[in-house]
Amino acid sequence: MAYASLESPMVGWVRAPERSAHYAAATRHIAILLFDGCSLLGAGIVAEVFHAANELSSSASHNWIYDVSFLSAAGGNITCSSSIRVWTDGLDARHYMGFDALFVAGGKGAHSAARDERLIAWLRRVHANTSTVRPIGEGRSLLEAACINGVQQRDFGSYSVREEREERNGSEANDRLESMKSALMLIKRDLGIDVARNVAERLMPDAGDSLMSLLGDSTGKSPADKVRAAARWLQENCQRSISIADAAQVAAMSERNFLRRFKMEVGVTPSDYLLHARLAITCSLLTDSELPVDKIARRTGMGNGDRLAKIFRKRMKVSPTEYRMKTRREAGI
Repeated sequence: MAYASLESPMVGWVRAPERSAHYAAATRHIAILLFDGCSLLGAGIVAEVFHAANELSSSASHNWIYDVSFLSAAGGNITCSSSIRVWTDGLDARHYMGFDALFVAGGKGAHSAARDERLIAWLRRVHANTSTVRPIGEGRSLLEAACINGVQQRDFGSYSVREEREERNGSEANDRLESMKSALMLIKRDLGIDVARNVAERLMPDAGDSLMSLLGDSTGKSPADKVRAAARWLQENCQRSISIADAAQVAAMSERNFLRRFKMEVGVTPSDYLLHARLAITCSLLTDSELPVDKIARRTGMGNGDRLAKIFRKRMKVSPTEYRMKTRREAGI
């Protein structure tokens, strides 16, 4: 069994670099919540991103450094799914003041952790004073249990074995990239696009194009080009839990300016555009798959079956089930 102690390179991720005495920098407090059976895949890359940002900005006149801490319900050693043991700090009332960002680890232990009443109560208290809360993979189940808004519930319970395996493999493949993107957005805000770009290139050089698109690295592009890039991003990511604020960041615009420019260039609001993209995939799945309506709703970013039914009746004038029967009958299926 492997160990990570306070002196190990793993916990070295959390330390801010030494600064000269005359240099005054404010500290951003970042917490990563771990639990037994968690995965280090996403949690580790989040810590590495902030550590790299500290290193890259240590000799420059930037105003922020990052202090990253690993937390768990009881503190002490927790055993990750890879059998690596990591030392963590316990939860206490000091954290009720919140963090600049809180990341919740994923992994097979997330569903058990979501039943820990003390942990869920702590999340509810801390969330109120924390600027950014991001789940990593299965970590969303803890936020669902805490009834924290902005996290879409996913249910793999009645998938076929093959579908479940494909979803799990896809999630694992995306965990590292998605958690890195969330951390990079914070670094871009605090230290600028150049530092965020350098961090991305250092840690994941092969993912540069995807990461730069999210970061809004669109220097030299016209507002129309930026809006079209954001529209493509909305189309490509419509099945995930994304927001219009995320799309505005892709376009490197303020949210207010993005809304105005998007309507001008595309002819509809970003919200309507996103809804149309999700409806198109939903209609295809209703016709071509045997998935239940609730599963389709979750898989296409539409929330749940009840919400999908309301949207369908408003937009399509029929229920999802009626649409499925009608299109299959017309197609002779």
